[in-house]
Amino acid sequence: MKLYNKLIDKLSNNFIGKIFKMRRLQYILFAIIFFVSIFSVLTLNLKPEKFDLALGQRAPADIYSPKDIEDRWATQKLRDEASESVELIYSYDTGVHIEVKREIESFFHLVYEIRNDEELTQEEKMSVLQEENHLNLEIENLDVALATSLEKVNYLETYIYEIIAQSMNAGIKVEDLQSEKSNIKEYILLLEDFNPQLQDLAIAVTQATIRPNMFFDIEATEQLRRQAVESVERIMIKKGDVILKEGNIATFDRLELLRELAILTDDSKVDVMLYLGIAAIVLVLQLLLLAYIYVFNKEIFNQIDKLYLIFIIMFGTLIIANGLANISIYLMPVAVSAMLLAILIEPRIALLVNLCLTILISIITGNDIIFITMAIVGGIAGVFTVVNMQQRATIFVSGAVVSLANIITIIGIGFIHSNEVVNVLMFGFYGVLNGLICSILTVGTLPLWEHIFRVVTPLKLVELFNPNQPLLKKLLIEAPGTYHHSIIVGNLSESAADAVGGNSLLARVGAFYHDIGKIKRPYFFKENQLTSENPHENITPSLSSLIITGHVKDGIELGKKHKLPPEVMDFIHQHHGDTLVAYFYHKAKNSENGENIDEQSFRYSGPKPCTKETAIVMLADSVEAAVRSISSPSKDKIEKLIHKIVQEKLEDGQLDECNLTLKELEIIKKTFVKVMQGIFHERIEYPDNDIKELKGRKAYGTSS
Repeated sequence: MKLYNKLIDKLSNNFIGKIFKMRRLQYILFAIIFFVSIFSVLTLNLKPEKFDLALGQRAPADIYSPKDIEDRWATQKLRDEASESVELIYSYDTGVHIEVKREIESFFHLVYEIRNDEELTQEEKMSVLQEENHLNLEIENLDVALATSLEKVNYLETYIYEIIAQSMNAGIKVEDLQSEKSNIKEYILLLEDFNPQLQDLAIAVTQATIRPNMFFDIEATEQLRRQAVESVERIMIKKGDVILKEGNIATFDRLELLRELAILTDDSKVDVMLYLGIAAIVLVLQLLLLAYIYVFNKEIFNQIDKLYLIFIIMFGTLIIANGLANISIYLMPVAVSAMLLAILIEPRIALLVNLCLTILISIITGNDIIFITMAIVGGIAGVFTVVNMQQRATIFVSGAVVSLANIITIIGIGFIHSNEVVNVLMFGFYGVLNGLICSILTVGTLPLWEHIFRVVTPLKLVELFNPNQPLLKKLLIEAPGTYHHSIIVGNLSESAADAVGGNSLLARVGAFYHDIGKIKRPYFFKENQLTSENPHENITPSLSSLIITGHVKDGIELGKKHKLPPEVMDFIHQHHGDTLVAYFYHKAKNSENGENIDEQSFRYSGPKPCTKETAIVMLADSVEAAVRSISSPSKDKIEKLIHKIVQEKLEDGQLDECNLTLKELEIIKKTFVKVMQGIFHERIEYPDNDIKELKGRKAYGTSS
């Protein structure tokens, strides 16, 4: 036996684990489908056309760049030109001039010293000068230096200094040395102050001493070249620019550019950056959307079918927009998703989806500022105008508002950026058509979404409380008293729900259908008894209780048969909670076998109300029956009775599972008092000593 129990526990744990994994798997599968679908649409639109082109061939058509890219070849050409245009940098060495001047001084000082030495003969002087001069001058030049008058030699020395200084101060480059020597020689030969012999001496001295004093600075030059290269702006080819015009020959650099863009058929290169970019934007928008729903609308996040509804509407809008983009991007009906989701799910989610779709479609359309603004403004206008909408025809009014928002946005931004009035007005016309398309798609597809995903929209609720609905007609014909009771409960519930911020329309519809189970046995409920005969007098209290509580089960069966939405079915299921059928319980307790009566068998099966709206209908149901039983009602009597009923439900724990606060209960009581003062009619008053028996008496002698 123990082994059997362990086996069962193990199987149960495995089953629970599988269920948990299955739910997780559903979310993983949804995330994958969402990502892959949106990624595929963007990829198909952004993946560029490929061309079969080889070196030397002519382009078969104009080839446009699918994205911004640097023209590296054109940029490099400009950089090379900038580098070559930089002048070479030379550094000036002042020490060279000093050395040259010192050498000249040394030579003439030697000449003067030898000439002043009287002990030496002329031949000895020549011999000493020839040996000790370091300029290696010719004998003829040395002879002129010794034979010419000192005054002339001094004058020549001074002139040589001036010539050398003039040349070296201007700077002499290595490559310019010979040219500079030639210039100096020509200059000296033109001097009339000196005879040819002195000119030759001056030329010999300058030629022997002058040297370069400007040297090439590699480091400084390279730095300037780097600065020149860095200052060259990159040549960018923008998205949509022509790379090769039709008929132009494909050169090596153009082919390499096309290969880099991965738009050549003979190239297997994949544009990884493109796919990474698409994946990143889809992933971040998906995470943003799911995170928002998880944090602010967790009840929607827990319903995987609602997530699929959001995805399908987004995906469908992308497909439709992609088709209409061939005519004009201003026809892309982005607002249709916002309008549908505002009606089907929730307005704030609709606004976020509209923003996400605008981003995705703007990437496809090239980030057109007019389209982006139009899509956002039109989507917001669409959401605002469909909130709490109760007639399908009003959706066309919403479409007209979207059209108006579109045309104002297009014309406004168009006139700011362009003077082409005709084009702007044409775009505005497309914006008007856009709103019309949005309204048509919304009206046309809304019933489909409601049916497939069983979504209860305000429009669906309005249809449900139409008196021509088969189930309400049946209730009116077969249980007219219950129908009238439901109408009053609906008025009470709608007013109370509106006062506390609940869904007043849902509360009204739920009240209309909460007692449809009484159709099966209408005459067991006093409000439907046309005669004084009461069938409960002929049966036992336990059977009466079973029949009374059974109207909940009967109502659920009827609701399923007529395919009522789950939100409305909750009112049938929860409007009594697990309250006690007090009248028949006390009647049974006072019978002969009263000691053996089980209270639980006289209670409704539940569950207790789980929402504000179902709790309000429970209270309104009890209040309507009790207040209408008061004879000579007054405001004070109504207030006291309503207070007791609400307090009783609170103490009995019937309101434990709904999210009504004590403050909201006070508001509900005041609302009930206000409404009941206008709609009650005189009825037999219930004894005031046992409020707990009101529901039982209601089942036995009044409405329930």
